[in-house]
Amino acid sequence: MYFLSGWPRRLLCPLKGLEKPFYIQPDSRRLVFALLSQTQISLWYSRPSVLIVSYKESAKAASQFGWYEKTEWKPDSSMIAVATANGYILLFDIVYSGQEKCLYEPVYPKGNPRVKVTPGYKEEQCAPSLTVEMKKVLDFQAQITSLQSMQDDLVIATNDGILHLIHWDGLTNGRKAINLCSVPFSVDLQSSRGPSLDFESIHIQDMEYCAPLDGLAVVFDDGRIGFITPMSSKLAAEDLHGVWAQEVTDGTCVAVNNKYRLMAFGCANGSVLVYTMDTTTGAMQLSHKLELTPKHYPDIWNKTGAVKLVRWSPDCCVAMVTWDCGSLSLWSVFGAHLFCTLGGDFAHYSDGTKKEPMKISSMSWGAEGYHLWAISSDSTQQIGNDLENNSAVQQAEILQFQFIKSALTVNPCMNNQEQVLLQGEDRLYLNCGDALQNQNSSTASANSGHQPVREKTPLLDDILVPQGLSTLLGHKHWHVVQIHSTYLESNWPIKFAAIDRLGQCVAVAGRYGIAHYALFTRKWKLFGNITQEQNMAVTGGLAWWNDFIVLACYNLIDQQEELRLYLRSSNLDNVFAHITKVQSETLLINVFRDMVILFRADCSICLYSIDRKDDGPNPTANVQVLQEVSMSRYIPHPSLVVSVTLTSVRTETGITLKMPQQACAAESIMLNLAGQLIMLQRDRSGPQVREKDSISKQKKLLPFCAPVVLAHCVENVWTTCRSNKQKRHLLEALWLSCGEAGMKVWLPLFPRDHRKPHSFLSRRIMLPFQINIYPLAVLFEDALVLGAVNETVLYDSLYMHSREKEPLEVLFPFCTVERTSQIYLHHILRQLLVRNLGEQALLLAQSCATLPYFPHVLELMLHEVLEEEATSREPIPDPLLPTVAKFITEFPLFLQTVVHCARKTEYALWNYLFAAVGNPKDLFEECLMAQDLDTAASYLIILQNMEVPAVSRQHATLLFSTALEQGKWDLCRHMIRFLKAIGAGELETPPPTPSTQEPSSTGGFEFFKHRSISFSQSAEGLSAGKFNLQKTLSMPSGPSAKRWSKDADCAENMYIDVMLWRHARRLLEEMRLKDLSSFAAQLGFELIGWLCKERTRAARVEDFVQALKRLHKDFLWPFPVIPSCSLVNSPFKNGKYKTVGDQFLKSQSTETFVNTDLESGVITARGSHICLSLNAAHTQIDSGSLQGPQTQDAILSPLLSKGDECSIGSATDLTETSSMVDGDWTMVDESFSTLSLTQSELEYLSMELANKGPHKSQVQLRYLMHIFMEAGCLEWCIITALILRDSAVIGQIISSIQHSEIPMDILQGIKDGLLAVDEWASTDCPGYKPFLNRIKPQLQKLQEVTEEQIQPEAFQPLTRLSISKAVEPPNPWAEDSRNTASHVNSNQNDGGGGIGRQEEGGQGEEEEQQLVDEGSYECSLS
Repeated sequence: MYFLSGWPRRLLCPLKGLEKPFYIQPDSRRLVFALLSQTQISLWYSRPSVLIVSYKESAKAASQFGWYEKTEWKPDSSMIAVATANGYILLFDIVYSGQEKCLYEPVYPKGNPRVKVTPGYKEEQCAPSLTVEMKKVLDFQAQITSLQSMQDDLVIATNDGILHLIHWDGLTNGRKAINLCSVPFSVDLQSSRGPSLDFESIHIQDMEYCAPLDGLAVVFDDGRIGFITPMSSKLAAEDLHGVWAQEVTDGTCVAVNNKYRLMAFGCANGSVLVYTMDTTTGAMQLSHKLELTPKHYPDIWNKTGAVKLVRWSPDCCVAMVTWDCGSLSLWSVFGAHLFCTLGGDFAHYSDGTKKEPMKISSMSWGAEGYHLWAISSDSTQQIGNDLENNSAVQQAEILQFQFIKSALTVNPCMNNQEQVLLQGEDRLYLNCGDALQNQNSSTASANSGHQPVREKTPLLDDILVPQGLSTLLGHKHWHVVQIHSTYLESNWPIKFAAIDRLGQCVAVAGRYGIAHYALFTRKWKLFGNITQEQNMAVTGGLAWWNDFIVLACYNLIDQQEELRLYLRSSNLDNVFAHITKVQSETLLINVFRDMVILFRADCSICLYSIDRKDDGPNPTANVQVLQEVSMSRYIPHPSLVVSVTLTSVRTETGITLKMPQQACAAESIMLNLAGQLIMLQRDRSGPQVREKDSISKQKKLLPFCAPVVLAHCVENVWTTCRSNKQKRHLLEALWLSCGEAGMKVWLPLFPRDHRKPHSFLSRRIMLPFQINIYPLAVLFEDALVLGAVNETVLYDSLYMHSREKEPLEVLFPFCTVERTSQIYLHHILRQLLVRNLGEQALLLAQSCATLPYFPHVLELMLHEVLEEEATSREPIPDPLLPTVAKFITEFPLFLQTVVHCARKTEYALWNYLFAAVGNPKDLFEECLMAQDLDTAASYLIILQNMEVPAVSRQHATLLFSTALEQGKWDLCRHMIRFLKAIGAGELETPPPTPSTQEPSSTGGFEFFKHRSISFSQSAEGLSAGKFNLQKTLSMPSGPSAKRWSKDADCAENMYIDVMLWRHARRLLEEMRLKDLSSFAAQLGFELIGWLCKERTRAARVEDFVQALKRLHKDFLWPFPVIPSCSLVNSPFKNGKYKTVGDQFLKSQSTETFVNTDLESGVITARGSHICLSLNAAHTQIDSGSLQGPQTQDAILSPLLSKGDECSIGSATDLTETSSMVDGDWTMVDESFSTLSLTQSELEYLSMELANKGPHKSQVQLRYLMHIFMEAGCLEWCIITALILRDSAVIGQIISSIQHSEIPMDILQGIKDGLLAVDEWASTDCPGYKPFLNRIKPQLQKLQEVTEEQIQPEAFQPLTRLSISKAVEPPNPWAEDSRNTASHVNSNQNDGGGGIGRQEEGGQGEEEEQQLVDEGSYECSLS
């Protein structure tokens, strides 16, 4: 509503003297302020804030009259009255100087266009020259306690209990004196004889005139409060009657709010009692209190002292209060607390020491409430000047607090917008985002009645589209628009401001004229003709309709009230304006769809229709009168109407209407009459208009029924003209801001599934709810309230604290305004459940279930109800928690909501919570059934605190098993820690999970550190080359080998080990090698040791073919294919292979190709199995395959010697800039194009690429192969060598069998498995045939070993054998078909080559991410 901005200003008087100013009083327009000191009156101007004139009483007169005490202005600012201590009233004339030259004038540099202005225009922006002349002295012979201007009279109260009524000229008709003893007082005006008051020694201490009530609100010196009103038009003793409030005896001051008919009485206990008059009985009714609460101000709430001053703002929307102890506090009209300087940074320095509150002796609001002028009790500054004056003089000091306020305070037509617009003295604050962001976030709406034409603007045509959540809630900062200085200088202060629906155009109206600004052009538009601007004064506010600015103004030349529409895109000129004359002065204006509603000074409401015309070069608007409604019977005074709104809200819902299209029509008028919300809805009791009737009948609008009061204490109303079938509850509701009572929503109730509503069920219901912010806008579909809040920043550390007067930067923090928002949906759902409207609550919640913060809504509702009921000291007869729990079960988020609420609640409340929502053990099992393991883990913590350890162990074991199955490794590590904590008795606080990884705890991988494995390659292989294999699977922060070895004897560890062994055995039996390796790496499982134990059990392979297929599937490894050209006619024969390979490798290492991705391949079915064709690998080329140690991923990289012959595998090491489309390579590199490969050669190279899987899979498979060799699992070694087509390893294994003691069943299994693979390859996957032919000698050798049942001396671990075999000179060009297998084998052994396929599987990604360099091992291949 109102927010402090920046630091207060300090105004210093240029005249130095010994007197302190202590009283300030503004004139009616708040442009001139009168300051009183003991014998001096000074007049200050508001903008610029300068001293104009000062009148000082002579010493002789001062001794006669006494010191000045109070002052009061005449309503027309032509006179001022000063009350003195000795009972005199001094009347002064304020004379405007006839000279053309002003007291202060702006000086512009030469050539500035602002100098060229019309005569008289310059005077508006300058401080006028005034003189003060004493006119009359009146002696009342008693001390004057209060004086008040009342219309043309001046009312003076003296301490002898007499009210004096004089005319301002002090002469005509003499004066009247009314003795309070003769005024009858009662509790209300209906009582014939009320309790008599003893007024013999009582006088009025403070009073203020209330124009709408035509009476005086008074405070007596004994603390009683009352209201004196004339029973007739004349204020005479015989006509006066008083009412008083019986319960108040400590009143100190009074302030009247004319707009809301409220009287605020300050009390000695520090609270402010706000009273209103009962219109029927005339009694004083307590409306609400303004008081600090111990919740927010525990140290000072009852130590403020008596209320010293209360001041309502000029727009009557807020009240400023100060106490005897000092400080300032601001409340909205109905008691919403906005800020107080008794707490926070206002009351403490940055080092924590407490500040002394600044005491205010007098204060007053400036024009439009942008400033608060205040005089502090110690507002003097000692200025010693020994050269000029030996005695210390004092310089008067005025504090000027700066405020920004909501546009709703003066322009309530902003209540149908979703933007927050704040207006300051010279700038606007918008919460809308960038124009392009708004454009992207907007979508088309079906509610648009027409498509406005906007020329070359980035805005959308539809005006009814709200901004997105990201735009309205994106950040806390504002879009600040500086008001054009040229307009501001001549038309200060800004009265009205409005923003369009898209939040991209703003318009302002000051003293005269208007100006508007577009965010997408960042330019202001002003009147080109200054005369037109100065001859128009906006009176009733302004609003946006599409591209038009709609305003109600007064034409000063024609002296005529008008309704004007200006097109935004045109020049700001009356030529382009549509002007409609209005009968009476317009007080309020609002827009609903294509209708304008005006509230006029004769208490009538007029409806206009607006139509857009695009026939000319510039679009124009046509305005027609639709309907007039007289409200004089219901409205006592037109100034009491705060806002007028045309809405589609009605008591009936759309189902009960006879015409469906009436659902979005202008159904009712909402009037805020001094805080009472009154609704006039159309009378549909008569015959309804049918669609087939004539147009003339359709244009005739239905009359309105008699008004109905909907709510009291209403500050703001929000409604929307949009419609949304999915969120009818929210868009057809009426939202009210009610001060300290929070907010209210008038919610429609709909029957479910369009059933016939119950006759006893109301169509609407009013639901109150509390919020923590002051609402400034409502996002209807998003169930959010937008607001703003004051934030403070201390800068006092920049200054040295001293006993001398400190600067304002130390006394006050720097104030900023930040955007804020709050969810309110949980309040509404709760209110519906309280009223047994669960069905309506369910409909509303289901319509909002897609909101991103809907889970938080359910959690908030459950938490608040739990806190209230579980901590209640008295038994609750009808608890709400079971109802809320049952309601939440209707949503899939039920389990998460309950456990999140429990985790954020005290342990003492858990029993109460789970008594309503269910047993946590049952909820845990539901989570497991729903596969929601993270939520189940949260329930496990609940069970740990509520159940015995055995129950926790049981459920933790269940969750651990499920997490193992699903590969949730992080959860598995937590479960292991949890189980160990239970075993160690650490039930209260389980040990935290280690945050750093332990590379030394490698479990089964310890073997590969700092040692090399030497293999002997078969004769068909290449010469010896070294491979550097980095470990791909990192050790997690969970259980490690250290813990296994350290706690091996612990029963708890054995319990966990058994579970891990069981899971590993299951994975191995199901041939899920990839899952097994992930499991071992993530949980530090001793894979090699366990495999050694399971070598003859779970590690046996029953079906080689099925295992091979499973590896192809899990590792995304393509089945090998045979090229279309005959292998016999291979293009790589006759010595051509070496040359091509060398050139290809050189071009690879120095040049790059283009494009990264390969086209997805065509999959062809062979038999019952799927084999990949030429371009079947949808992969990404591994950019790091030739870079080895530089890459992050662990890879098998070849360390080729200078004399090595390159294999076909080198051709697979493509860089990131190569592409292959439909099997053909698009060569861009010139050096590569010189290879002049034939089509058959390219096809062969492509074939080799297609036969390789992802590079990461190749590394993983080789690693697994070495794991199995270390553990002696020969069958799995054979299978991994088969898929890698590594004949060397197979030959090595067969050779080692001759020297090792291998069980006969394993040898027979290997033999049978290979025969099964050969048979399967012959029928279903011919791509394996070349490789199987290649290893036929090894198969024959195995068959011989099996048949002869050769028993080696002893079995030794394979990796410990130094297997060397005489390497015969290879003959790669032999006519035997094995040469192809040799190429394939060398291709697979080239660990650095291959196409790195992007793996989609999550577990594979985990392995790759958890890569830690654990050292390396070397494989010497010979």
